[in-house]
Amino acid sequence: MSAQEQTASDRGVRETSTPEPLLRAERVAVEYGSKRRPNRVLHEVSLEVGAGECVGLVGESGSGKSTLGKAILGLVPVTSGTITFDGRDITHLAGRERRELASDIQVVFQDPYGSLNPRMTVGEILAEPLSTAGTGRAEARRIVGEMLERVNLPAGVIDRFPSEFSGGQRQRIAIARALVRKPRLIICDEPVSALDLTTQATVLDLLIELQRDTGVSYLFVSHDLGVVRRICHRVAVMYRGDLVEVGDGEQVTRDPQHPYSRRLLAASPVADPVLQAQRRADWLALRETQAAASA
Repeated sequence: MSAQEQTASDRGVRETSTPEPLLRAERVAVEYGSKRRPNRVLHEVSLEVGAGECVGLVGESGSGKSTLGKAILGLVPVTSGTITFDGRDITHLAGRERRELASDIQVVFQDPYGSLNPRMTVGEILAEPLSTAGTGRAEARRIVGEMLERVNLPAGVIDRFPSEFSGGQRQRIAIARALVRKPRLIICDEPVSALDLTTQATVLDLLIELQRDTGVSYLFVSHDLGVVRRICHRVAVMYRGDLVEVGDGEQVTRDPQHPYSRRLLAASPVADPVLQAQRRADWLALRETQAAASA
C-alpha cells in the first residue's frame, strides 16, 4: 500500500471515544448580507468532533465548509443554532471570553505565506500567544524552542524571519503557533492545499504524529477526498450549505453514496493515466446528472 493510499487507521492516528463530543454544532445557520436580502450559506448544519478525533469537512469552493470553521472560531456570527465546546455554549461568545477560549481552540490557515507576520521573527510569532497568556519571556522562549523541535525545525531558527523559509516550513511554523498553548481542538482550514504533493505528505504526517502524541482533535477542512482519507477518522461532505453525507472516513472516501460525494471522488487526481481518464469521464457524467436534477 502506497503512502498516498494509507488511511487514518493505517497510520495509527489516535482514536478516542467519549460519552459527549468535544465539539458539537447543532442546526447551525449562517447568513450574509442584509436582513432584507439575506444570503444563507449554512442551512442548519449539525456536526460533532470527539476528543482525539479528526473529522474531515469536504466540499468545493463556496460549499460553506470554511464558513462553519469560522463560526466555530467566532469569526462570523451564527444566525441560529448552537455550538458547544466541552459542554459549554460558545455560540455567541465575545470579548474576553472568546479570547480565553483561544487556549482550547486554535486554527491553522490555508496560506502559510499570509498567515505569518513578515515583520516578526519566528520566536516572536510563537511567543506572542504565550505572552498574551502571561508567560514570562525566558519561559516563553524555552517553550518556543521545544515546539520548533516538535515540528521538526531546529531551535536555532528562532531568530529568523518567515521570508527565509519554504512554504512547507512556514506551515510547520503555523502549526507550532497553533499548538504552543496546548489546545484541545485545531481547525485546519485547507492546511496543505497551497503545498506541492511531496510537502503535503510531510505536513500530513506531522499532523498525524502530533495528534497521536498530544490527543488534540482536528476539524480538517478540505476540498480533496484523497487528503482527508489519509488523516480523518470520519468525513462529512458539504454541498451548498448542507451536509449531504457523513460517515466513516474509509467508506466515504472510497465508496461514497451521495452523487455529489461521488463527484468529489471522481475529481481527485490519480497517477494512473487510464484510471485518471475514467475518473474524468465519471466526473463529467456526474456533473451533467446533477445539473439536470437541479434544473
